[in-house]
Amino acid sequence: MDVVQMHTRAVELFLDRVRTVPDGAWAGPTPCADWDVRTLVNHVVGEERWVVPLLEGKTIEQVGTALDGDLLGELPGQAAEEAGKAAEAAFAEPGAADRIVHLSFGDTPAEEYAMQLIADHLVHGWDLAVATGGETRLDPTLVGVIASWFAEREALYRSAGAIAERVDVGPDASAQDRLLGTFGRDPRWSSS
Repeated sequence: MDVVQMHTRAVELFLDRVRTVPDGAWAGPTPCADWDVRTLVNHVVGEERWVVPLLEGKTIEQVGTALDGDLLGELPGQAAEEAGKAAEAAFAEPGAADRIVHLSFGDTPAEEYAMQLIADHLVHGWDLAVATGGETRLDPTLVGVIASWFAEREALYRSAGAIAERVDVGPDASAQDRLLGTFGRDPRWSSS
């Protein structure tokens, strides 16, 4: 599976979780201590909305504040669908994964950017599912790929404050639980 296929699979995994959010759950807590369900979904939608301009070659400065704030509006599920499909389409364009994108920390190969997005969708897909009573099982292929990819990046992410401290999940934990622990998630987290 190439990076574009993995990106599409990760976006669809996240959208599957959004589609099952109960109406009254949008203000509920998530494993991300400062985020409720709506804020978590808004974060991922924001990531997806950045894909199109960045793959078009725009810089952070050129996009400016256009993607700040609430991107969900009155129909959060629809906003997530539209953003996810637009991000999928942008990466599916011929040669998109071979481009360079201008991220806040510097120019980055689009393939690396896609891996960052895959990780974000995967982990936040679990966050959303566990917060709303959805399906918490993650795609085992994506879990394996992201675990290998992230091994070289964990210290950088943690030092930048992008993830919480590693959670010890024990030596017999599943691959999914080990990945969640690496990203600072406690697989036993519950909203109750």
